[in-house]
Amino acid sequence: MPDLLFRPALELAELVRSGEVSATELASESLDRIDALDDGLNAFTAVDPDGALATAGAIEAGDPRPFAGVPLAMKDLFTPVTGMRQSQCSDLFGDFMPGYDAHVTRRLRDAGFVLVGTTAAPELGILPVTEPRRFGPTRNPWDPERTPGGSSGGSAAAVAAGMVPLAHASDGGGSIRIPAACCGLVGLKPSRGRISSGPDLGDSFLATNGVLTRTVADTAALLDVLAGYEPGDATWAPPPAEPFAAAAAREPGRLRIGVTAVPPIDTPVDAASARAVSDAGELLASLGHTVEEATPPWLMPELLPVFTVLWSTMISFSVLFGGMVSGREPTAEHVEPLTWALHQQGMQTTAPQYVGALTQLQGVARGIVGWFSDYDVIVTPALAQRPVRIGEIDACSEDPMAEFAKSAAFTPFTAVLNITGQPAISLPLYEGDDGLPLSVQLVGPPAGEALLLSLATQLETALPWAARRPAIAAA
Repeated sequence: MPDLLFRPALELAELVRSGEVSATELASESLDRIDALDDGLNAFTAVDPDGALATAGAIEAGDPRPFAGVPLAMKDLFTPVTGMRQSQCSDLFGDFMPGYDAHVTRRLRDAGFVLVGTTAAPELGILPVTEPRRFGPTRNPWDPERTPGGSSGGSAAAVAAGMVPLAHASDGGGSIRIPAACCGLVGLKPSRGRISSGPDLGDSFLATNGVLTRTVADTAALLDVLAGYEPGDATWAPPPAEPFAAAAAREPGRLRIGVTAVPPIDTPVDAASARAVSDAGELLASLGHTVEEATPPWLMPELLPVFTVLWSTMISFSVLFGGMVSGREPTAEHVEPLTWALHQQGMQTTAPQYVGALTQLQGVARGIVGWFSDYDVIVTPALAQRPVRIGEIDACSEDPMAEFAKSAAFTPFTAVLNITGQPAISLPLYEGDDGLPLSVQLVGPPAGEALLLSLATQLETALPWAARRPAIAAA
């Protein structure tokens, strides 16, 4: 079957259930494409052919699990997978091998997925580009001279190139939505608390797990797999009124939608990104929605420094964890210069300063969510710039914090939704003059994934994107 792994995961699962295709055939096709393409893209940090084929071989036709036999890649970043190295894409962690699954991993296994390997990220997930010193740069299948985004860049490259039909991802400042925008995929950041962070964390103020897919239906079905309370979770989102897959298939009704290209920090927005928002507004109006220019209250000069206090403290925690699992005292030689600079800043942050930053950001979130009540959905650019070239944001430069500022200018529209905890989804509605995908971000109300998915399906029907593929897809 040509282009097998470019088919939706739901369709692949049905082929396995019916016996038309075996799980072993799917796993073999995935492993063959990884073998053929990954030397040029560098999307994977590890591949497990023996484990994948053994798992696939035990799956028979008629398996009732929703994704039985579908190949999947896991992101190599703070999501334990029993028996697979968890490097966090850093020399510091060495060959750390967790002896347990994250709850997310367990749920994916229980749904029938076949795990084929782990995908690259920037060191500790810091940057929106995927160029870790330990493994080298991951390249965008649409243009190998450009980034696939980050931090879920390896997952995005693997899906866009057809090495897997979908992949695990995570998002602490845009790390699902940014690579989705760079690689022409669907990337949903679920609401805070929607997906358990266990067993390692009770909850997370900024980060959540998720997936990168080609279709809204796959994203919705995967959210049904991953969402839900796990015993011991400190916080959790309210259960949906119906399965997310059902909500995604419904018409959204007439919505009040605000559009804006004003970023939360003072940085330019390129013409293509602004045009995408304008075009999306016109499309939404043609679909019967009330669309107006919005003026969000998020342009705050003090926001980035306060966010950096929280971010750098989290990086310090990760560095100390790396020292614990590797059994060595972390030094500047073990990590990239940007990681070390953020770690040093984090170590100098006092506990009251950390709590103060968290309190300030919660106050910012309250104001933004309150303003948001005037709208059902907000549309923004997904990125402020076209996907940057490899090496343009360099964690190993002589002035690493300047590189950190560059990353904020590249992706100013995403992290604010990690602060508010609202769901947001990146959709590849358009294509730029450069031939690269051009995406917009839709933002929903708190716990409003069902509404977002319904609207996203309506847009996908109006402007289908799944058939667009990079030239490398023909390989």
